[in-house]
Amino acid sequence: MKISPNENYCYIGLTQWQHADWQEGPLLRSSSIHPLHAYARYFSSVEGNTTFYGLPKSETVRLWNQETPEHFRFCFKFPQEITHRNQLLHCNSSTLEFLERLSPIHSKLGLLCIQLPASFSGKELPILERYLDSLPNDFFYGVEVRHLDFFNKNTEEKAFNQLLQSHNINRITFDTRALFAHPADDSVSLKAKEHKPQVPVHAVATGDHPMVRFITPMDWQWGTDYLNPWLDKAVHWLNEGKSPYFFFHTPDNGEAPELARWFVDQLNQKNPGKALFEKWQDVKSEQTALF
Repeated sequence: MKISPNENYCYIGLTQWQHADWQEGPLLRSSSIHPLHAYARYFSSVEGNTTFYGLPKSETVRLWNQETPEHFRFCFKFPQEITHRNQLLHCNSSTLEFLERLSPIHSKLGLLCIQLPASFSGKELPILERYLDSLPNDFFYGVEVRHLDFFNKNTEEKAFNQLLQSHNINRITFDTRALFAHPADDSVSLKAKEHKPQVPVHAVATGDHPMVRFITPMDWQWGTDYLNPWLDKAVHWLNEGKSPYFFFHTPDNGEAPELARWFVDQLNQKNPGKALFEKWQDVKSEQTALF
């Protein structure tokens, strides 16, 4: 994957870099290749959910660096100790430890994501402001909120957006509309609906790297009508000189790579060559050509 350092691109990724259902496809496991290395052949970014639950070991961070190309970008979540247990209070030391642990892959960090709990309301906006003021400015950050105060198109939301804009911090959008609109009642879909937020979608870019997380029903093709408007938004952001991130989910993520491929195919028709993504092969493709 060749990119120009003077151009902006759309980063494409999933919520994980290995999955049991991908074993029969292009990401076929091999004893000679690390699953992250295989994933990074196709995708240019990944959501790093593991840091939400605990810091990785230093040797693990070094391995991540070894297994990914220079253009690859990790988007790690801030630890839940910071965002959920302490809700951004009294956590300077844990924040510093988090940033220092990731420093060996500084050049490969996309957004560091502050995902706030649904209990974090507009009343806590001064807490968020103080925390953002304390962060070093040599990283890119994103904030995802789930309290309805931040979706009311009123005082709280306007103040929130202005705060992020003043820091060039990106508002993260999690579009779950397709998931909740589908009547699927299987256990996997119901679990996804239980754990995913059902909030309005406000496609606002408050920084140079807007992030969109998108989840479909199990039948991902049912959700493409909800995804189509994001194609125009991606083109708009790219034309503004922004470098957006798009992450694709399904309830079990088994067909998330196919969903990402569909999006890139459509985006290339509108703005060719701007998506950092290598062609994801069909499951029935010849495996001998891959490794």
